[in-house]
Amino acid sequence: MPVTVSEATDAVRALEHLDLSDRNEVYLGLRSVLMARIEEQPAFNRCFEAFWKRQSETLPIMDGLLSPTPASPRDDLSQPGSLKVAGQKREGATLEAWVSEDDGAESEPLGVPGMSDRESLMEQDFSSFPADQLDEVARLAVEIARRLAAYRSRRRRPTRRRGVVDLRRTVRANLMRGELIELRRKERKRRKVRLVVLCDISGSMDLYSRFLLLFLYALQNVFGRVETFTFSTRLTRISDHLKGPSYRQVLRRLTDLRDWSGGTRIGECLADFNREWGARLLDRHTIVLVVSDGWDTGDPELLAEELLKIKRRAGRLFWLNPLLGNPAYQPLTRGMAAALPMLDRFAPAHNLESLRDLASHLRL
Repeated sequence: MPVTVSEATDAVRALEHLDLSDRNEVYLGLRSVLMARIEEQPAFNRCFEAFWKRQSETLPIMDGLLSPTPASPRDDLSQPGSLKVAGQKREGATLEAWVSEDDGAESEPLGVPGMSDRESLMEQDFSSFPADQLDEVARLAVEIARRLAAYRSRRRRPTRRRGVVDLRRTVRANLMRGELIELRRKERKRRKVRLVVLCDISGSMDLYSRFLLLFLYALQNVFGRVETFTFSTRLTRISDHLKGPSYRQVLRRLTDLRDWSGGTRIGECLADFNREWGARLLDRHTIVLVVSDGWDTGDPELLAEELLKIKRRAGRLFWLNPLLGNPAYQPLTRGMAAALPMLDRFAPAHNLESLRDLASHLRL
């Protein structure tokens, strides 16, 4: 195939506008740039297939962000006080168990799944993920977070770099010249949106909290403006806990938090948020994400009242429920029934594909 520097440059530019986790989209985008004749398609197909079979190479996307950090003796979770759930011995997964399971693999290089494996990971429910796939999930979570952060507004602004031609400004700039000598361009504005995430870490969320925390870690390190809180029987701000070079290191930091795998009082925790943080964080440019299964032991009327306060201050209010990925699920719990009328969007959060779909809805 006669691929020159010009075609290679166009291919790199095309990748900036493609979803790199969608193999078919990447295939079509590169084929439209690199193929000049239909006779070249068999050769292009062979090259494309050969490239994706190299599964042993590492993905160059934010490699440093997800590089594993060797464990130090002070991080040994077997020592007393690492993570204590008050008076409970749960059979479900807890944060301490997650970190302990993965410590043995930290010295191993991070592998990258092939495209078919990646597609299956995107659709696999979080509750069925084994611990040895945590690295791949972390990488995919970072890619999704980068896609969310790269979303641009429909409005455009003047630019001196590449972009579409602004016909009106171009004509106006060349009125006295008789010809369109100087082109003026415009590009889509990058949105200025703040995300506020409130994540449920109660016992009923044990099977999902592990992977949702990975997604929150990716958001915190990629997205420009994000504040993250966890809640169970109390509210805790974890934005600073999520900042770090390795997600394993972040999981160790989170062992210092209380109320893991405890009860759930969503209304009271939202009341604490509105009282302490609402006026400082919420405005018309803020999107609030509540991540919870809706199982609440508190007063549903208080939950509805506090959600209404958030809705009046924020630009949009979303509720992400992992149970919504089950076709048989119905939001019949008292807490979920009280929350639904206040929401701008009620969406699932049971796998990576559902989190990727957020990209088309996180807009004001």
